[in-house]
Amino acid sequence: MDAPSFDEIYRAELAYVWRTLRRLGVPEKDVEDVTHDVFVVVSRRLRDYDARRPLKPWLFGIAFRLASEDRRRVRNRVEIPGESVEAPDGAASAVELLEADERRQLVLDCLLTLDLDQRATMILVDIDGESPTDVAAALGVPLPTVYSRLRLGRTRFAAAVRRLKLRRGDL
Repeated sequence: MDAPSFDEIYRAELAYVWRTLRRLGVPEKDVEDVTHDVFVVVSRRLRDYDARRPLKPWLFGIAFRLASEDRRRVRNRVEIPGESVEAPDGAASAVELLEADERRQLVLDCLLTLDLDQRATMILVDIDGESPTDVAAALGVPLPTVYSRLRLGRTRFAAAVRRLKLRRGDL
């Protein structure tokens, strides 16, 4: 099986990499830069990619490492926030967009309560639908570690959802 070209990977997986970085806690203002960095690494390491393995866990592994590096850099950076302007989508009503954004924000907030290893495992298995075996290979950890991180992450995630909903008065 031939490995896909860089252009094919970029076109097919740009949105996936973007979402993955947001789920890993990369600040919105940095997602574009870190996404670019992911694809720079992909272009350099494409010849090392084993086309017999699933692509998404490989991409996730790259994104995971770069998100970790970004977290370390953020601690030493000071920025002055500016206004963000986004074009209206027009596909959904304002109320629907707000509700969807609130649900996404709840998930992101709860994911951010987990340690990075548990968060990465949950994203790959529960959100991306990857097999624990592929996750173990992508993250370079033993399979029992994946199951342990998944169990702990799910428990802590559920507790975080309950806490946030209680604070917001949703329960």
